[in-house]
Amino acid sequence: MTISHAEVQAQLTAPGQLFEMEEFDDTGVRTWKHAPGHFRALLEMSRFHGDKVFLVYEEERLTYEEHFRRTAVLARRLVDEYGVAKGDRVAIAMRNYPEWVLAFSAALAAGAIAVPLNAWWTERELAYGVADSGAKVVVADGERAARLTSTGVPLIVARGAAPEGARSLDELMGEIPAQVSLPAVELSPEDPATIFYTSGTTGRPKGALGSHRNLGQSPMTVAYNLLRAVALAGHDLAAAAGVRRVTLLTVPLFHVTGCFSALTTTMFTGGGLVLMYKWDAGRALRLIERERVTTLLGVPTNAWQLLSHPAFGTYDLGSLTTVGYGGAPAPPKLLERITERLPERSPSNGYGLTETTALAIGIGGPDYRDRPDSVGLPSAVVDVRVLGPAGEELPAGEVGELCLRGPNVILGYWNRPQATAETFAGGWLHTGDLARIDPDGFVYIVDRAKDMLIRGGENVYCAEVESALFEHPAVDDAAVIGVPHDELGEEVGAVVRLRPGATATPDELREFLLGRIAKFKVPVHYWFRDEELPRNPGGKILKTRLRREVLGTS
Repeated sequence: MTISHAEVQAQLTAPGQLFEMEEFDDTGVRTWKHAPGHFRALLEMSRFHGDKVFLVYEEERLTYEEHFRRTAVLARRLVDEYGVAKGDRVAIAMRNYPEWVLAFSAALAAGAIAVPLNAWWTERELAYGVADSGAKVVVADGERAARLTSTGVPLIVARGAAPEGARSLDELMGEIPAQVSLPAVELSPEDPATIFYTSGTTGRPKGALGSHRNLGQSPMTVAYNLLRAVALAGHDLAAAAGVRRVTLLTVPLFHVTGCFSALTTTMFTGGGLVLMYKWDAGRALRLIERERVTTLLGVPTNAWQLLSHPAFGTYDLGSLTTVGYGGAPAPPKLLERITERLPERSPSNGYGLTETTALAIGIGGPDYRDRPDSVGLPSAVVDVRVLGPAGEELPAGEVGELCLRGPNVILGYWNRPQATAETFAGGWLHTGDLARIDPDGFVYIVDRAKDMLIRGGENVYCAEVESALFEHPAVDDAAVIGVPHDELGEEVGAVVRLRPGATATPDELREFLLGRIAKFKVPVHYWFRDEELPRNPGGKILKTRLRREVLGTS
């Protein structure tokens, strides 16, 4: 018997059910009634999972009870020895280590605002994040610590030698007692919780300020989308809910996908999270077999490379039931490849932003097979609409700017009142993405209105790369564009005009940029031209024309 989307939503959100909703303060915004009100509630709830394995890294395993006790100890150390108080910022700069999770949990448990910094950032970029957030202390791994010594901010170092003046995390923690408690602090859902940096078209990263409400609602949204797909596929909800999820995390924890779609969702459900230091498809195959992974979570590039790996057919992937991805356009052939190489699995795609605390719109199961070019239906607590140039709401099928409203939408941008007012006007998040909504409510992303490209799930804002190029003395003008790539989605390309009489090679420009911006932002394709770059009367570079000229596409 076929069940409709409306029937599934009514079933899942009925009074007394886990996904029951309620309106928030007569705002029209619906919230998950039974979601944790703040991170401490989520953390204390997770302790009930006791000796279940929470985190796996290489040969290391950390249970929920061990995580809670270590978190409590570190939270107390932050308060007692570093004077961290409610609202202070604690920055985290490290790769996907268990200590990242510990630092994140401890900062929030102490009432501080956790500030995850991009581990790929250069020394200059990391210094900006520390200064802009006003971090009181930084927890970093050894590699990042070496880039942070000039900030003047107290430094706690994990997984590496502590520079002079810094403290080792292990030495700071000391012995972990059997009986511990969290430091005393009162938290409410509207208190600030996180600052995730998202680059802006001005070239300077903006701090996306998320609340404890955002954080607590997010895992409920992920769980709802999973069970909605199960119900639509005609499977038993109780049986699906009873299966323990073991997620292989293929993306960084300093992105909202890794932090909220994976980490906090795992804590909420009592599942297991398998961490990878960096993405490697062959290593992922081995981990799926060894850890009996049920869910692969990442960007489309991860799924593509896993399915294309020469050793794909030599590992037992029978435990894998879900392949989920988002954060970048999914190649049309990816769904075909999953269906062919992993039959009976459930692929899913999703749409979310740093500003929506990860997932807001999702698609899976039969819907994904029927509409492979859609990002799906909004979650039950998320409203969507498409606006025209004058701010008017457009009817189904017409293309305009996608706007969203829900309990997952962040508070605004850290110390950026003008950007906050522009982006969150009228209680709606104006995404800058061009989209259409079909008569059944499915959302289709048509284009990115922002001058941005996405390389393997990493946002690359063209203005930032262009600004760095302009620092080279030989560069007179530059425009950065996306170059299509089968695995990464896009690579970074640059069209460059040199100053009269100046010379520069692609290798020289790459070397110059590596000290200024993260490696993934550095262009790998260069086109040099003698004539001026095409511009409109307002002086804006006509990138559509440039793409057509250098790539033969629009």
